[in-house]
Amino acid sequence: MFNISIIGYGYWGKKLARNFQNSSYFDILSIVDKKKSNLVSAKKNLSNVECFSNYKNAIKNDLLDLVIVSTPTSTHYDIAKFALENSKHILVEKPLSLSLKQVDKLNEIAKSKKRMIFVDYPFLFSGTINYIKKVINQNKFGKILEIESFREQAPVRNDTNVVWDLTTHDISILTYLLRKEPKSIQTIKKENIKKGLCDNIYVNLKYEQNLNVLIKNSWISPTKIRLLKVKFNKATIYCDENESLYKIKIYKKRDKKGWSDYSLEIPEIDLAEPLSKMTTYIYSSLKKNKNFLFEKDFNKKITMTLEKINSN
Repeated sequence: MFNISIIGYGYWGKKLARNFQNSSYFDILSIVDKKKSNLVSAKKNLSNVECFSNYKNAIKNDLLDLVIVSTPTSTHYDIAKFALENSKHILVEKPLSLSLKQVDKLNEIAKSKKRMIFVDYPFLFSGTINYIKKVINQNKFGKILEIESFREQAPVRNDTNVVWDLTTHDISILTYLLRKEPKSIQTIKKENIKKGLCDNIYVNLKYEQNLNVLIKNSWISPTKIRLLKVKFNKATIYCDENESLYKIKIYKKRDKKGWSDYSLEIPEIDLAEPLSKMTTYIYSSLKKNKNFLFEKDFNKKITMTLEKINSN
């Protein structure tokens, strides 16, 4: 059993709290939030937890093993840094931080304190993305020709832009699936809501072997879209996270020479809640002292690509 503190009990913090509470591997010792109403809610939903308005008071508890950071993006670095300096493992809501320099510093502290950094990239623990990863690893449908991702409609943020909010999902997924970084980046950005705040972006990424990736992210949309399309030599996979059951559809080419005739296949996938899978992964990592998913500068590579997109 590992003891945890959750910093931030808002919309996402409540989801994280529910999943860690439902796990038999963790015990929630404390909740931190600046809003009194959120602390009242925490007391109501979670028995025997201490509530704090100052994260430093909670983190100093020697009984804590893991600190979960689910606060506004601009606060991630300071809280994560303090937790690591106090010898706590950390799970940070995406993105880990807003600069590569800060991520390097967190990695440096984690290494010196022998502590692990986990980042809540939820789709990395989803049945859909792991199904696609398995297809790629097995070379089931041949070479990947192109990838398109559409992620539209989300709450407008005041502390960051659409790149660090939505594009983070796409770059974490691509880094996980492809295990390589783009050779070139082109972007078109729009500021529809407020000057200086990018709320809509088109990203074109070019990888080795002539692989092209198109991403469209927007906070502003009348409909919620979460669609990933992966085109292979022999088939095209549609991954629609808005679907409740049939999230993956595979369109297999009937004609080897043409692109107009397909057969449809709907595979069985794991529909377990990604956050639940993430809690199990974190428990296993802490127990075995092995964080394989975030090895080889995984967070650093994601942040590096996001920083390039943001400044492009």
